[in-house]
Amino acid sequence: MDATLRQLSAFAAVARAASFTAAAAELHVSQSSLSRAVADLERLLGAQLLERDTRNVQLTAAGVEALRIADQIVNAHRAGMKELQRFLLGESGTVAVATLPSVAAVLLPRVISGFRRERPQVAMRIMDGLERSVLDRVLAGDADFAITTFGETSGQLEHRPLARDRFIAVLPPEHALARQDEVSWEELAAHPYLAVGRDSSVRRLADAAFAQIDARIAPSAEAGNVATVGGLVAAGLGVSAMPALVLPLLGSGPFVSRPLVGPVVHRRLDVVRRARRTVPLAAHRFLETLDALREEGGQLPEDVSWA
Repeated sequence: MDATLRQLSAFAAVARAASFTAAAAELHVSQSSLSRAVADLERLLGAQLLERDTRNVQLTAAGVEALRIADQIVNAHRAGMKELQRFLLGESGTVAVATLPSVAAVLLPRVISGFRRERPQVAMRIMDGLERSVLDRVLAGDADFAITTFGETSGQLEHRPLARDRFIAVLPPEHALARQDEVSWEELAAHPYLAVGRDSSVRRLADAAFAQIDARIAPSAEAGNVATVGGLVAAGLGVSAMPALVLPLLGSGPFVSRPLVGPVVHRRLDVVRRARRTVPLAAHRFLETLDALREEGGQLPEDVSWA
């Protein structure tokens, strides 16, 4: 049989107070109850921990060591319970977010900054990747939720709109289309096109836009990383189309951007969670912070808007 926390706390209180009467008053228990708890502990350990007389209570050698261990256990229990309480209140723990690189780099930092000011003990884990891998993170339980495009409905996932960003033409600075205030998809299709890989949601949405105008695009080059595409554009090798949030990821090479029209195309970004599952309270608090920013109409980059 193990010593109980009640027995250890009772013994430690008597040892510190050097009095059963004072310890009983401190713990708000009867003196007889306190005496039984200490006697039960001594019986369990097979050692006398306290020497008692009518006036004094003193620790034996075994009691000195027992008090050291009891303090460690009681203090660890208190600290653990406080940590559990913080977790249950959403004030500690880890928020795991799976999201697209553009959202992770451009949209989330401001939200995280405001959230961490209120809850500095909550850690953030950001898992950025392409649409399919982001959704898989949520389905596998690695992420509490995702912020991503959502191409297909699924009974395993539930989603709600958060924001949207407009598709923009990305052009070399000296390109003929750069002299225009806006560029049509048809005009873009008439020039060598630089595409991101087929597993990217940016590619899926751009292909869908070209399909709307019956334009068949055979990319002159494609790359898995948008920064690579940005470098190709800066080198004058072609043109591309990117959602507005992606533009900061294209690198420092010279390029210009123009709004795309005919049609105007937006990429919708959703908060995605596993259906019929609750998220940890810290993650719930983070989503509340995100919703508050949206409801306040928090400032977003150009050509990005709240849904």
